[in-house]
Formats: sequence, C-alpha cells, structure tokens
Amino acid sequence: MKLLKDKTKVMAYFCLFGDEFDPNHVTSILRIEPTNTAYKGDIINKKHRIKETSWTLGTDYEESLDVNHQLIKVVDMLRNKVKEINSIRIEHQLRTKFFIVIRIEEGKTPALYFDSDFIEFVNMIHAEIDVDLYANPYNDEKLE
Repeated sequence: MKLLKDKTKVMAYFCLFGDEFDPNHVTSILRIEPTNTAYKGDIINKKHRIKETSWTLGTDYEESLDVNHQLIKVVDMLRNKVKEINSIRIEHQLRTKFFIVIRIEEGKTPALYFDSDFIEFVNMIHAEIDVDLYANPYNDEKLE
C-alpha cells in the first residue's frame, strides 16, 4: 500500500458575466473557444439555478507553486483582445473578473503576486480579481 499526498494545485480563469447575453456571440467576436459557458436560469440542482449568464476561459487545476503560471496561460490568449472585450463588456453591460482558486496541500502555499503586466491588462479591461483559498489539513494522507 502506497501513501499518496496531494500536491498544491492552482486554477485560474477569466469570466465575462452579466444578466443575459449570448455567450456564442462572445466566442464569435473573440474567436476563442471558452472552457465553459452558463446561462441565467440554468438548473444547478433542485433548489439552485445559475444567477448570471457567463463566458469563461481558464485552466484546469494544475500542480503549481506560483499562480502566475496559470494566469499567464489565460492572459496570453486574451492579451490582443482588449478592444473586443471592452466592446462586449460595454454593449451588454457585463462584468469582467479573473478568478484564482488555490488548493493548498501539506502547507505548501504558492506565490501569490501580480506583476505589472497583469495589473495593466486587468485595468485595461476593467476586471476585478477574486482569490479563493482552500487549505487542506497537513496530516491528511490518502491511501492508494
């Protein structure tokens, strides 16, 4: 029997979201396939529905000790789309946000800082930044 320890993982994604709009329209203008779309009113479960329509582009969870590795992957796909993002954002009264989700394992926290290029890009598209941290117990080991 081998003991498996999870590694710290990071996921980063960009989201355009708002009341109601067609995510396919965003895809056609940006010429980028989203990693996810959701429509206001879609059913999550018996008691919950999606509150806003969204177009999302991001990474899966990846082993990482620096969130910038994941952020760069997302920003590089969007960097030359500032004009288009702002046009869509204004036309449909949408919000823009970068989400960073960190699952900390064994107390190994990743670097969490934003370089000036990222800050400038976030500012150009009027985005917000949301960071979610999940620190799992240090002594929790999984058995294979």
